[in-house]
Formats: sequence, structure tokens, C-alpha cells
Amino acid sequence: MGLILRSMTKSNLIYLGVAVILLILPFILTGRSVQFMITQIFIFAIFAMSYDLLLGYTGIISFGHAMFFGIGAYTTAIFMDRFDASIFALLVAILVAVLFAAVVSFIVGILTLRLKSHFYAMLTLAFAGLFLVAAEKWRSLTKGNDGFTFKIPEFLRDSTTLYIVSLVCLVLIFFGLRRLTNSPFGRVLVAIRENENRTESLGFKVLHYKVLVSVVSGVVASFAGVLYMLSLRFVNTSVFHTDVTIDVLLMTIIGGVGTLVGPILGAALIELAHHWISGLADVHWIFERWIILYGTVYILVVIFFPLGLVGTIRSKLSGRSKKQHTTKKAS
Repeated sequence: MGLILRSMTKSNLIYLGVAVILLILPFILTGRSVQFMITQIFIFAIFAMSYDLLLGYTGIISFGHAMFFGIGAYTTAIFMDRFDASIFALLVAILVAVLFAAVVSFIVGILTLRLKSHFYAMLTLAFAGLFLVAAEKWRSLTKGNDGFTFKIPEFLRDSTTLYIVSLVCLVLIFFGLRRLTNSPFGRVLVAIRENENRTESLGFKVLHYKVLVSVVSGVVASFAGVLYMLSLRFVNTSVFHTDVTIDVLLMTIIGGVGTLVGPILGAALIELAHHWISGLADVHWIFERWIILYGTVYILVVIFFPLGLVGTIRSKLSGRSKKQHTTKKAS
């Protein structure tokens, strides 16, 4: 045990410490509404990390990321609605959901990632629109915008159990993506973000890396959709809406792109803000227009935290550390 702790970095120990605190939290906070809100934060944190792989590490802007979130939600919901609410059925549904998302993200990547970033962004928006229209029109399968409810395995109906499952999934995915981004593969992604032409001139097959990271991002996003569906036990076409992509884009940028921790913090801030603003809707009509307040928060963050909250803090700490080192060296 001591050897394992010594081999871990200081930051990893801090992350694990926070995870342990969050694991204890539901036994202190007994309110189901609070547990549900924090569970939603965990789910959207996973979704935001998947987007950070594209935007933060590879420099790819997507306006259709909700497509994969919706695929995960709908695929699992349909399976649970058509078959029994057993653990085996859920595991099969999750497997089908992530495989379907992987295939779709691969096809979309092959068709669009050869294009420049803004063309790719618009085409992903078009693909997401196609899935939204299909979900609305194929009412025999999706029930359209009305949506449908379904049963889930008995043990997941307990809010504390679902909280713990979501937290464990968040921790595992965070450390998995952290390992991926710190690997040689991750360094190539950063090189593509910084200078795609130079990376290609060094012999790297840029398209292959882009498609692969798109598949990983799509799979993680679809898994977030699965957890979201399990938390609500209801699904409708809103999971494919552009608003979902805008939310995850704001979470990533506000928290700090290219950090993985930033999107988690951004998801917490956006979800808490949404919950707080929704609670103030009866106070004044302005709080019903929450998108206006989101826009205001976004403008303030861009002005005062140009690299996002985590990115700006890291930059200032790094600059202060270098300054202190230079001062000591000069003295």
C-alpha cells in the first residue's frame, strides 16, 4: 500500500482525496434532491471531459456532440423498455450503446475530419440535426418528443447507489483519460492542436489520430448519456438538442480546456447555477431567461479567466513559481 502511494503523484492523491470525500457525502447529506443534483454534476462532468478531448487536446470544435449523448441515452432506454429490467439487459444495452456511438463517431470522423475546423463544426451540427429529426419522426420506436419512461434494475433505483455508481464511473474515466492524454498519443493530439501541418510533416497520420480521438470522445459521451438516462428513468428528444452541446461547450471553456479537471469544475458550476437560477424563477421574470445569465457569466469568465478557471490558476501559479525560481537563482 505504501509503495502504491509513493508511486502516485501529488495531484493524483489530491484527486483521490476529493473522491473519497464525495463518496462519504451522501451518508451525510440525506436529501434526495441534493444527491440527485450532485449525481447530475458527475454525469455532465463525464460528458464535458469527452468534449475536452476534442476541443482542449486536439483543437476540434464540434457543435453536434449531443448526438453521442443522445445515442447512449436512447439506445439504453429502448433496450430497457423492450426487455426486462435486469442487470444483464442493462449491461448488454450499455455495450450496444457504446458500440453504436463508436461506429457513428468513426463514420462521422472519416467523412468530416478531413475538412477545416469550422466546416467540421457545422457538419457535426447537421449530423446531430439528422438524429434529432429521426428521433422525432420515428415515434413507434422513440415516442417522439413525448418520450417514455422505463424500468431499471432494482438496485439502481436507490438514489445513494446511483450516486456512488456515477462517482465511481467519473473517477475511473477521469484517470483513464488522464493516462491517455499523458501518453505519447496524447502528446500527438496536443501537437495537432498547436500546429497540424507541422505534425503531419513529421510523419504522423493526423487524420488517423483525429478519428481515433473522435471515437474515444463519442464512446465516453454516450456512456454519460447512459448514466443520464438511468438517473431520470425517462428519455425524450431533448437529449439531441443543440442546447445540450452548448451546455457542455460552456462547461469545458469555463472550467478550462485541455485540463480534464476544468470540465468537471465547469460542470459543477453550470449545474449549480442552473439549479439556483431555476429556484429563483418565481422571484423575477429575468431568472426564467437563464440563458441570458449564462451568457453574462461566460463573458465575465472570458474576461477575467481567459484560459478558464483551472487553466488561468495553473498559469498564474506556474508564472509565480518561475519568478521565485529566477529570484532565488539571481540571489
